Amino acid sequence: MQYTDLKEIIQGRRSIRKFTEEKVAIEDIREIIDCARYAPSDTNSQTWKFIAITNAGMIKHIEQLTWDQLHARAAYAEENGLAKEAKLLSKSFGPYATAFANAPALIICLATPYNSKFREKIFDPIKLVDDAVWEEEGIKSSCLAIQNLMLAAHARGLATCPMTGPVLLAQDQIRSYLEIPAECQINMVIALGHPTADRPNKLPRKEIDEILQIIE
Repeated sequence: MQYTDLKEIIQGRRSIRKFTEEKVAIEDIREIIDCARYAPSDTNSQTWKFIAITNAGMIKHIEQLTWDQLHARAAYAEENGLAKEAKLLSKSFGPYATAFANAPALIICLATPYNSKFREKIFDPIKLVDDAVWEEEGIKSSCLAIQNLMLAAHARGLATCPMTGPVLLAQDQIRSYLEIPAECQINMVIALGHPTADRPNKLPRKEIDEILQIIE
């Protein structure tokens, strides 16, 4: 592959929230996960797992779990004199956080804590860092795999939208519903499907000189 082809894939990816009714083939899901698993990770610890859901009823139930928690948070805010914020949470953030509801597939991205021979033989015996740091390390590697997943989906003609709203609101409920093991953190959810013709415009990005410092 030429560099320009890769750059076109990277710059052409969009976060898509509107999908056709066409189902996502299991083979397509397996292919993009195959790409995800080749992401780099700390000492090749591969701290990622994925749950791919194509059952429309289950996806709708996860949407409802998210709305239930959102409404509960909004009610609590209103009871504490934050009526404006409660309304914004429901009217603005709610649809944004549940934009996966009509996607034909939903991928729950999980992260496991970083483990390796270094942690076992060196880091843990000397109590190098708290366990929370290893959980964070797991999330970092998981995020690298998720980016691979989204770029692979785009290159395959599919569309994705990464979302953390359901995780912020209904993580405990989703964990219970899907029987996710305690050692796995829910990193984010990815809506996956075939995009409609209504493609979002390219959003502005910060200039290179604004985000880059070169030290020679």
